Amino acid sequence: MTALAGKRAIVTGGTRGIGRAIAEALTRAGARVSVCARGADGVAAARDAFAAHGAVCDLADGDAVRRYIEDAAAALGGLEILVNNASGFGATDDEAGWAASLAVDVMASVRASHAAIPHIAEAGGGSIVHVSSISGLQPSPRTPPYGAVKAALVHYTTSQAAALAKRNIRVNCVAPGSIEFPGGSWERRRLAGDPLYARILAGIPFGRLGTPEEVAEVVLFLVSPAARWVTGQTIAVDGGQMLT
Repeated sequence: MTALAGKRAIVTGGTRGIGRAIAEALTRAGARVSVCARGADGVAAARDAFAAHGAVCDLADGDAVRRYIEDAAAALGGLEILVNNASGFGATDDEAGWAASLAVDVMASVRASHAAIPHIAEAGGGSIVHVSSISGLQPSPRTPPYGAVKAALVHYTTSQAAALAKRNIRVNCVAPGSIEFPGGSWERRRLAGDPLYARILAGIPFGRLGTPEEVAEVVLFLVSPAARWVTGQTIAVDGGQMLT
């Protein structure tokens, strides 16, 4: 598949799980991809495996986010696609949980967008995708900060889409349900025999959790020419999890 041949893309938090699957899907579609993450080993592995560029970046640090976007755009020779995937995973309803969620899920997405938009516009237009969660589409009593900031991303998507259409930039959002992958939180819960895993599994009509690749394929559609008339939308990728 070469639908994105010659395009330049950035994926934040692109070294594991959903982020890595998105970055790999973009690469297979012909894009040159830069990824960032906090872990140097993960960044190095991504560069070796698929990434045209990668850098260590603390996405809670505004200056670091802006530097990364500028460096990545320079290394790629331009930019058409930004995927804001990283999450602070703030779960606890306390100062720490809210701070982590706001700093990464919200402000890193805002800062990366602000830094990337001039490059995308200079390239003639392109696409921004935010990775939210179904936790942002319904009450989230287990993880109030996480749900609230993911809801903020859904709203920010619509505001950006309206503002950026005149610059030929589409903005959309995906809201994954419960996604399992090696080393991820749901795998850890399953291996530990956490009863929450069984409860979540019982609520998914297809009888399994999703995979990162299933989210990545929706992102790939949204940034591709096939979605050229789609903007301001949030697509739940949850196997019907919210239906039960």
